Amino acid sequence: MPVLVASDLDRTLIYSSAALALTMPDPRAPRLLCVEVHEAKPLSYMTETAAQLLTDLGDTAVFVPTTTRTRKQYQRINLPGPPPAYAICANGGHLLVDGVTDDDWHAGVQARLADECAPLAEVSEYLLRSADPVWVRKHRIAEDLFAYLVVERELLPGDWVKELAVWAENLGWTVSLQGRKIYAVPKPLTKSAAVREVARRTGAQLTLAAGDSLLDADLLLAADRGWRPGHGELADTDWTAPQISALPERGVLAGERILREFLRAARQPA
Repeated sequence: MPVLVASDLDRTLIYSSAALALTMPDPRAPRLLCVEVHEAKPLSYMTETAAQLLTDLGDTAVFVPTTTRTRKQYQRINLPGPPPAYAICANGGHLLVDGVTDDDWHAGVQARLADECAPLAEVSEYLLRSADPVWVRKHRIAEDLFAYLVVERELLPGDWVKELAVWAENLGWTVSLQGRKIYAVPKPLTKSAAVREVARRTGAQLTLAAGDSLLDADLLLAADRGWRPGHGELADTDWTAPQISALPERGVLAGERILREFLRAARQPA
């Protein structure tokens, strides 16, 4: 039976220059491979060693990129290794099969959101009204499923995200702060639901997962084994669970370690 590996991308497997966390002396820094270009500029990286590990993993298991990115943002990424047959975008809102959206899956997601939480328009309007233009740089609607702000972290009031989270909780929404982005996501919109569907389609009997943020917690809990890096929301709150390994590595070297763990577990599933 195949092994399914579902991994978050940003700050888990791939890293912006600001998130690399290269703390070693410059001559000892790892060689980096650019895996994303945006507006003619390099944007995301992994180590060359991680790139080889990901290539090996793609030959060993069913690798499923599992991201909160929109489909357009995901398609900018050029990961090494075999093209994934499945990918999960928009936090589970879109399931891509050979790069094409599964319309039936998306329709089912939209129906659940309509039934189980407050509408996007209400949450988006509140974000616009309550956020201060002094520290907000962008307000975005992603795939007509959720909203996020791009902010200046150093200007963001300390309690604002917590207060937003309390407000959103009562409407059936979750708030997550990742780097310079504040996400407001409907609770029924989950990565884990989409991963379970891929496991059903592939017949996978073992699911491995990794992620760094609050939006990855459900993914990790749904997996047989999971890993989180030493940075991010989950590490900051010391979040863990019985099947989760908390790794000490931070930054781009955490991505390399996660891929080593994936490959070791996929090759020895017993």
